[in-house]
Amino acid sequence: MPIKIYADGADPKSILEFSEDPMIQGFTTNPSLLRKAGVSNYEEFAKEVLSKVKDKPFSFEVISDNWDDMEAEAEIISSWGENVYVKIPTMTTSGIKTTGLIKSLISKNIKVNLTCVFSYKQIDDAISVLGNTDSIISIFAGRMMDAGYDAPSFIRYAVYSKKAQQKILWASTRELWNIRQAEDAGADIITVGYDLLKKMHLIGKNLEEFSRETVQMFHDDAVKSGFKLL
Repeated sequence: MPIKIYADGADPKSILEFSEDPMIQGFTTNPSLLRKAGVSNYEEFAKEVLSKVKDKPFSFEVISDNWDDMEAEAEIISSWGENVYVKIPTMTTSGIKTTGLIKSLISKNIKVNLTCVFSYKQIDDAISVLGNTDSIISIFAGRMMDAGYDAPSFIRYAVYSKKAQQKILWASTRELWNIRQAEDAGADIITVGYDLLKKMHLIGKNLEEFSRETVQMFHDDAVKSGFKLL
């Protein structure tokens, strides 16, 4: 099956727009994106967008840093809708694994999106603890490649190792080519930010025409700036 594209962000207007786009098959967000979008009331924001997005998966992340509070928040987030996945980081800020917390959430039939996965060990742990449940494993391929790692090899490893109901997600997408890379590696899902989604129309664009348009842009900007060398 073709890879599923999830819109990644926290702008209600954009979410509503993308919810009507058949190319977009789900949504994700995180506390950093919420802050960037100026969201002040997390639950209010979530319920607002979920009132419009009822038939596509939507992942929301817990915000606390200790197991008890994370579990309580996960229960709240899960109650927002049948299409909601709860994003749980693979560890706390002090490096404590969230394995036990995830087991508890699974026992309560809460759909988990295990996030901030960066290593083979974390992939193994995620696959093991999530078991054959309707869950997502978010591998931060973009950030891994920022650090010089071959992220597609991690995706392929996860795809080969995962259980039937688990879905492997390519996170922190940097460019549209990543969609091709993620699909070739076998990922089930890729998250794409709004700015990149607006460039989707460029896929397959004639490169000769693209070249001419770029030359035109440079020329126009030189003229508008009044540059002269002769």
